[in-house]
Amino acid sequence: MLLWVGLGNPEPGMARNRHNIGFMAVDEIAARHGFSPWRSRFRGLCAEGRVGLEKILLLKPMTYMNLSGESVQEAAAFYKIAPEQVTVFHDELDLEPGKVRAKKGGGNAGHNGLRSMDRHLGTPDYWRVRLGIGHPGDKARVTGHVLGDFSKADQEWLGVLLAGVAANADVLAAGKQAEFCTRLARDS
Repeated sequence: MLLWVGLGNPEPGMARNRHNIGFMAVDEIAARHGFSPWRSRFRGLCAEGRVGLEKILLLKPMTYMNLSGESVQEAAAFYKIAPEQVTVFHDELDLEPGKVRAKKGGGNAGHNGLRSMDRHLGTPDYWRVRLGIGHPGDKARVTGHVLGDFSKADQEWLGVLLAGVAANADVLAAGKQAEFCTRLARDS
């Protein structure tokens, strides 16, 4: 079993925030691949299903971004899922809007959700699918940008990105992260 985590914040008013693009990605995967209904578990919402040949547990931590690792650690411990079998979908300021990169390990670049996961999993060596939201250009505007809703102008690339993530999830599940990114780049 693989654990795929979407990062975000649980407040209904934050549902369309750029910071919640991880939630949006796993919602799209669940819908496209016919996952079970979401249910409360591990201080989050979980859905189970298959992508390609792999059984996947999707998780949206409801602990708020800064404590995401608590929920992830509980789910990983319960199912005995090793960190290298965890993939987290999260917003990335340092990528242009709509761009995607996947990598294993690395720093958290100030992302509090990743920082919490590193601490609770005891390692940064899990997979990250970095979903580009762009940088506002000024460090003083970062918080407002990240916690702001996607604009109407963003909807076109956002829809294409989320559909592409879900459509190519089988490639990601097969452990072909580079091919996953290549396909998304080609289709965007």
